[in-house]
Amino acid sequence: MQKFFHNKIVLVTGAAGFVGSNLVDALLKTGADVIGVDNFITGRKTNLSHLLENEESAVDNFAFIETDAIQSPATYLDEEIKVDVIFHLASPASPPRYQKNPVETYLVNSLGTHHLLDYLKTSNPAARFVFASTSEVYGDPQVHPQTENYWGNVNPNGVRSCYDEGKRLGETICGVFNRDFGLDVRIARIFNTYGPRIDPADGRVIPNFIKQALSNEEMTVYGDGNQTRSYCFVDDLVTGLMKLASVDEAKGETINLGNADEYTINETAQLVKGLVSSKSEVVFKDLPGDDPTRRKPDISKAKRILDWKPKVSFKEGLKKTVVDFDI
Repeated sequence: MQKFFHNKIVLVTGAAGFVGSNLVDALLKTGADVIGVDNFITGRKTNLSHLLENEESAVDNFAFIETDAIQSPATYLDEEIKVDVIFHLASPASPPRYQKNPVETYLVNSLGTHHLLDYLKTSNPAARFVFASTSEVYGDPQVHPQTENYWGNVNPNGVRSCYDEGKRLGETICGVFNRDFGLDVRIARIFNTYGPRIDPADGRVIPNFIKQALSNEEMTVYGDGNQTRSYCFVDDLVTGLMKLASVDEAKGETINLGNADEYTINETAQLVKGLVSSKSEVVFKDLPGDDPTRRKPDISKAKRILDWKPKVSFKEGLKKTVVDFDI
C-alpha cells in the first residue's frame, strides 16, 4: 500500500474534515503528493493547521485549495497536473449539518461526483476514484447485518434524504462511469466513525456523549436507546480507504468499511460515562425522523478483497478520542 501511493498525485476533497484530514496525514506518510480541497462548510481549518500554518511544520508534498468540490477540478487545478487517485470525501455527514445545508449536500454528492469523474475521463482515464458513500444508503435496514448487495430501505423525501439519496445518486454516477466509460471506480460504504479531530459540535452520538459527559451535562438519548450502532476508529477506516484505492482487485467494487461490533445507544452512553467518570444523568427524548433502528456492517467482502478488518477496540478508541477532545 505504501509503495502504491509513493510519488502519486492524490486529490482529497473534504480534506479539512474529520476523516479527510486523517486521510491526508496518512497519505503524506507514504510519500504521495496530496492536493486537499475544502470550502469549510463543515471542515475545520484547525484540522490542517499542522500542515499549513508555519514553515517548520509545512510539508512540500501538500497543497491546499479552498474551493467548492461541487465544481469541476478543471476550474481549480492547473492543466499540467495529472491526478492519479481521487478520494471524494466532501460532504456534510452529520444529520444536523446536512439538514442545515441540504442543497450543498445533495449537489456535492451528485453533481460534484459527476464533475470529478468527467474530469478523470478527459485528463487521466487510468486514474482511480474512491467515492465515500455511507451506511445511510441502507436506510432503516430490514436486513441485518447489512451486506453490499442489500438495496436498502430509504425514505426518498424525508429529513435525511438530501444525504441518503445524494449518496445513492453518487453511487449511481460511479456505476455509470465504471460500466459505460471504463473508469476505475471504487465505492466505500462508511459506517459510523469516530476518533481524534471529530468535531465536538458534529451532532452524532459519540461527540455528543463525550461533550456532555466531560461537562457533566445530561446525556441525551433519543428514543428508548435500544437502537444499535457500530463504531469504527478513524485510523482503521483510513487504512481501509487506502487499501480500497490501492488493491487491484477492488476495481468496480462497492465495499462496506466499518466495525462489526454492535452496541445499543444505551450501552454507548454508559461506556462513555464510565470512561470519563462523569456525573451526568442519562435523559431520553423523542426519536428524530427516519433514524435507523439497527446498524451493523457485514465486512466479509472487505476481509476477502482488501485483507482488512478493524484493529482498534471501541474502548481503546474512545480513550484516544477523549484525550484529543477540545471543548
